[in-house]
Amino acid sequence: MNQQKTLVFLGAHPDDETFGPGATLAHYALAGVQVYVVCATRGEAGTVEPDFMKNCSTVAEVRNAEMKCAAKALGLADIIYLGYRDSGMSGSPDNKHTEALMLAPVEEVAGKIVNVIRKIKPEVIITHDAGGGYGHPDHIAVHKAVVLAFDAAANPLKYPESGPVFQPSKLYFTVRPRKFMKLLVKLMPVFGQDPRRFGRNKDIDLTKMMSEQYPVNAAIRLSKQALMIRNMASACHASQGGAGPRPALFRISGLLEKIAGQTDYFMRYIPPPGKRGVEHDLFE
Repeated sequence: MNQQKTLVFLGAHPDDETFGPGATLAHYALAGVQVYVVCATRGEAGTVEPDFMKNCSTVAEVRNAEMKCAAKALGLADIIYLGYRDSGMSGSPDNKHTEALMLAPVEEVAGKIVNVIRKIKPEVIITHDAGGGYGHPDHIAVHKAVVLAFDAAANPLKYPESGPVFQPSKLYFTVRPRKFMKLLVKLMPVFGQDPRRFGRNKDIDLTKMMSEQYPVNAAIRLSKQALMIRNMASACHASQGGAGPRPALFRISGLLEKIAGQTDYFMRYIPPPGKRGVEHDLFE
């Protein structure tokens, strides 16, 4: 009998799993793969309208409930929290909170990730790119910790308290092709959206996503079912704009996807890509 495959996405906040590689996670869950999400924080620094707080006393409770809903839609095996606090965007007061992820030593965060890797034994790991997508400090912190943990998980001298060693096979970063982002940023003003002031708090500069070109080593073609499931999971994150009228970014992105094909893109970091073409299965 073939052993069941396992994939894990390591993200910084609730909703990163859905607004990022959500359709790919659904794609593999539908194929019978055990799909886990490890979330470093509970999104405490996110802003939430009063209507979403009716049955919750904290923002973290709202975000946690939304993530549970999304996990059910995506078919996840489990959600694992690392227990850090959302650091907020660069320059915000949340950066200085004593429990903020961005202030935690990278070796400490990596140790918690090693513990997870050795327990669930994923062949494939996905996380944020080195620039954190649009430069979010928590995305960057998770990226650094995952890169460190990937090799440490197989080293018996590292974090021996976390149990027997395990070596995952592959490490990927979520990426967007530069041509796609250039067209997206160019079209946003047509839809009345400033790409330098995106998001609920107008504090996200999407042009930063074009500052560095990451190679595309894997392209996962997405079925209508996987996309439908991703959209259901997005609706779960209602407090973060996943429900109701679609923000300009999602409308334009959806339009471009229909034209260019509905695909999620990844950079393969480990093992280093050779001369072969683009993969179409993360377990290749």
